Amino acid sequence: MEGPVAPPQGRPGRTPGRRRAPMSGGEGASPLARFRPISYVLGLSSPLLSRWIVDVKSVEFLTRLLDAAGPSGFEARAARVWRERAEAFADEVSADVSGNSLATLNAGGSPRVMLAGHIDEIGLMVTHIDDDGFLYFEGIGGWDPQVLVGQRVKLLTKQGDVVGVIGKKPIHLIKGDEREKASKVEDLWIDIGAKDRDAARRRGVRVGDPAVIDAPLVELDEDLIASRAIDNRIGAFVVLEALRLLSEDPPVAAVTAVATSQEEIGYSGGGARTSAYRLEPDVALVVDVTFATDSPGVEKKELGDHRLGGGPVLGRGSAAHPVVFDRLVAVAEREGIPYTIAAQARYTSTDADAIYLSRSGVATGLISVPNRYMHSPNEVVSRSDLEQAARLIAAFVRDLGPDTDFVPR
Repeated sequence: MEGPVAPPQGRPGRTPGRRRAPMSGGEGASPLARFRPISYVLGLSSPLLSRWIVDVKSVEFLTRLLDAAGPSGFEARAARVWRERAEAFADEVSADVSGNSLATLNAGGSPRVMLAGHIDEIGLMVTHIDDDGFLYFEGIGGWDPQVLVGQRVKLLTKQGDVVGVIGKKPIHLIKGDEREKASKVEDLWIDIGAKDRDAARRRGVRVGDPAVIDAPLVELDEDLIASRAIDNRIGAFVVLEALRLLSEDPPVAAVTAVATSQEEIGYSGGGARTSAYRLEPDVALVVDVTFATDSPGVEKKELGDHRLGGGPVLGRGSAAHPVVFDRLVAVAEREGIPYTIAAQARYTSTDADAIYLSRSGVATGLISVPNRYMHSPNEVVSRSDLEQAARLIAAFVRDLGPDTDFVPR
């Protein structure tokens, strides 16, 4: 469907655009007020976190979302988890033919705001099944083959999930200089325990089946988590969490959070391009990950100083609109939200590049979350950074009105 999303029927008891007075935690209180501070939930004592109250269900949702399998082009499982959560507070929830999921508040408001975070993850795809039942594969998205060696994988087949392991010739059998060479994808295979090709096929495995690393979310401490799908399932989480915050006090703007598809393979924009064309937003905020520079060997002089727990990273330059950037900085400083700035002189390599040039142009801002070990089975982020990013987005949207001007002057 082209153009803006049609106004929904709405939910009873909601008046879009009206601000409600804050309520205490007593009878008749806002649902948010009944939940404990995130510092209590996660065992943290940070005064920064204690200023923000989170819905405990958001923590559960983050785990379910990160553990759901959803490589590029096969995002349906993760997208269903996202839409199920959105149904709890959005006025309208839908999916489109490109695999995007959309959740809208106050569709008749102005300006039209798009919040985008891609929901796909990198994965693998079966390219050949040999006579002995071994599966050969290629990457869906960009992999360092070194991190694949010895990993357990989950194949998503028509008959259900099939677990396998990635095999490689043992080091004892690799001769001479070959030991010093990096592994290539073509040197690896997936072993599902099938005795031959027919046995693999009887288990439902076909050429073109996708796979993901079989590694659930783990908590490294009270704040840091590791998951294979942080890039960029956490972007889809943050934009929906921002929408949840906005739903408690609806803004005058029309706001649509979009879990976009195929970013990891969408060199021309993937689902971000199609959803931006459909929504025709006046302004968009994209949430993705960026390189954390607080681990060994990462050069701050090239990338900037972005630490886990240091708050969101605001993109400046390229597809980061100057008016949107300045407004984000002003809101962050007013709200006491820590942030750093990333220089992007050419392009962002995110959904922002496609949205910025949609139709006649969209004023687009980029908010990134520092991420260690990107495109590995164990990417690491700070939950407090996710929370601060959602809080920044909600505050930014609340400042917008029908007369907000995004033209640089």
